[in-house]
Amino acid sequence: MIGNTKDTFGYAGCREVRIEDSSVDLTFPMTVMYPAGSPEQVERLGPYLLELARDAEPMGGRFPLIIISHGTGGSPLVYRTLARHLARNGFIVGMPEHPYNNRNDNSLEGTVQNLAYRPRHLSMAIDWFFENKIFTDKLRLNAVSVIGHSLGGYTALAAAGGMPISFPHESSDGKPQHIEVTPDNRIKTLVLLAPASVWFRAEGALRAVNLPILMLDAEKDPYTPPFHAQIILGGVADLKKIQYRTVENAGHFSFLSPFPESMKTPAFLPSQDPPGFDREHFHETLHADILAFLNTHSDGGEPYPN
Repeated sequence: MIGNTKDTFGYAGCREVRIEDSSVDLTFPMTVMYPAGSPEQVERLGPYLLELARDAEPMGGRFPLIIISHGTGGSPLVYRTLARHLARNGFIVGMPEHPYNNRNDNSLEGTVQNLAYRPRHLSMAIDWFFENKIFTDKLRLNAVSVIGHSLGGYTALAAAGGMPISFPHESSDGKPQHIEVTPDNRIKTLVLLAPASVWFRAEGALRAVNLPILMLDAEKDPYTPPFHAQIILGGVADLKKIQYRTVENAGHFSFLSPFPESMKTPAFLPSQDPPGFDREHFHETLHADILAFLNTHSDGGEPYPN
């Protein structure tokens, strides 16, 4: 574990950008965090307050890239503290909002189209970084990772070579369909948090996924219970490349950044954990574990400047 890098390496810069898909006349937002030399101050990020260096210049050097894929009907900002921690520790992080499958517009939830579009959003986000004049010279080569939570776990696996099959209720004709996904060979590592995997239940569906994976699931998760992880463990090309553990007493939403006290209510399920679970304390461990895994597997390019 490297530790808190505000004292060691610098600060977390933050920019809010838009990604354009001219082929379908679509744009969607992405929050970007990255290593910056300018001091942080309290900024508003959606409904949250967070110490960041808004629109600061990136630090010199080249850094690994991480894309975070949020859950169905969710928001990228619920992973804000993880993204900031990684940015402070020498990673460039993109958090796209999946179009039509987010908290503001969830009209494609439960459809074949959503299953096909989501992995494409990850590739578009990666494209944006390598084509953007500010970041293209800041990226390490061969060092792209995806962190996916819940349906973001499906998205990460599909983008990394998984071959999903839909359920009958997800298509207009009521029949299962092979989902057309173009694998993105730039993705070299995955972090899967309470991943949803049932679309890869067919024999061989995950055989092309052959890369290091850190996978954590939650003991008390009614949405992606343990058989989701078992599908992945039994399906990938090389089981030895997976680091896997179950987080004791955690729930499905325990992987989300802790919410402000004003948002913690039983009516808002993402803010809730099983009785006795300390989300704030868990996230200290979660950040350290993810950082250690990514530091081990993010090869290529120049080292983070000392």
